[in-house]
Amino acid sequence: MDSAEATSGAERQSLRFLLLYALAAAGGAVAYVPFLTILLPVRVQTVSAGDEISTLAYAAFAGAIAASLANIGFGWLSDRTQRRTPWIIGGLILSGSLLVGMREAEDSVSLIGLIVVWQIALNMMLAPLAAWAGDCVPDRQKGLLGGLLSFSPALGALSGALVTWPGFAGPDTRLVLVALMVFAMVVPVLVLGRPRAMPQLMVADREVRERPRRTSRKVANMWLARLLVQIAEAALFAYLLYWLQSIEDGFGDNDTATIFAAVLALSVPLAMLAGRWSDRSNRPIRPLVICACLGSLGLLIMAFSVDLVTGIAGYAVFGLAMGVFLSLHSSQTLRILPRPQTRGRDLGFFNLTNTVPSLVMPWLTLALVPLFGFDALFLLLAALAMVSCALLVAIEHI
Repeated sequence: MDSAEATSGAERQSLRFLLLYALAAAGGAVAYVPFLTILLPVRVQTVSAGDEISTLAYAAFAGAIAASLANIGFGWLSDRTQRRTPWIIGGLILSGSLLVGMREAEDSVSLIGLIVVWQIALNMMLAPLAAWAGDCVPDRQKGLLGGLLSFSPALGALSGALVTWPGFAGPDTRLVLVALMVFAMVVPVLVLGRPRAMPQLMVADREVRERPRRTSRKVANMWLARLLVQIAEAALFAYLLYWLQSIEDGFGDNDTATIFAAVLALSVPLAMLAGRWSDRSNRPIRPLVICACLGSLGLLIMAFSVDLVTGIAGYAVFGLAMGVFLSLHSSQTLRILPRPQTRGRDLGFFNLTNTVPSLVMPWLTLALVPLFGFDALFLLLAALAMVSCALLVAIEHI
């Protein structure tokens, strides 16, 4: 064991920083989940003059491209300046201001333009925030970090339900409330976090220096494994309601939302338990392997289900496994990135696994569902999840 490894084993990051960081990461989810899923479609209806579908499609496509490039760019800038917090603060202020400014959009073109600029500002905050965890959280606590990150999607969904509570706030006020919530969730870690310095995390470990090709293979496997899982997750997120309605007429959007919420809530304690186990057993990849396998099983159950109960059970298996997978993958990615000096930039490339599926998934659906039904789509997604499992098993043996 070299000196860096010894130091890493002896030091732990403070629980205060981990909790406040998890709150800030959840603030990042609150910054975009309610807007993109609920508030933006409402705003599009106001300005698009009957052309809602195409306006929303253009906004989603342009926003995804802007977010992808900005995440890489600002991650790289935070690497070059060797400071994360100024970029986080700047992105927090700019993205919040632009979100509130969406109220001023009067037509589709101005709204799409604002969304592009907002995505750039938002990723000015998100990219260095993600890299900051790699600078501060040692490997022995990355499982715990992953468990804490599982709160992000749940709180993102909860914030959307809160700001759209009937009679609570009008469309313009909702944007202000989201911006204020994000501010309240991100600022505490900047003011009170005070993380312990972890200089060993800013130096490439011995394996990276001695076996660079081996490390590159691990990184490639980790990236592709998440991409395949995210394609499956994105497809289910978009088309679950339609599939459930194809099984049973009258199944409503509120019923689907309830299932989503229940699965998200249950995935949080499971991710916490799995993360703690991976830390204590020093097997960081094993929970990811198990979750990818279970996700594939859930999709197979859905593909062969003949009634609503079996279909919901299959989705529950898939959704719980994916909730744990995505949270722990985010933290364990920090473990295998080869160069601390380019951590922010490299995480930007990993962020492509979040945006690319939204561009790939519609074509898969259009190619399969009209001709072969949802069963064929689920079988293909199950195969993708199993390939992801195999890639992760290979990491353990590289």
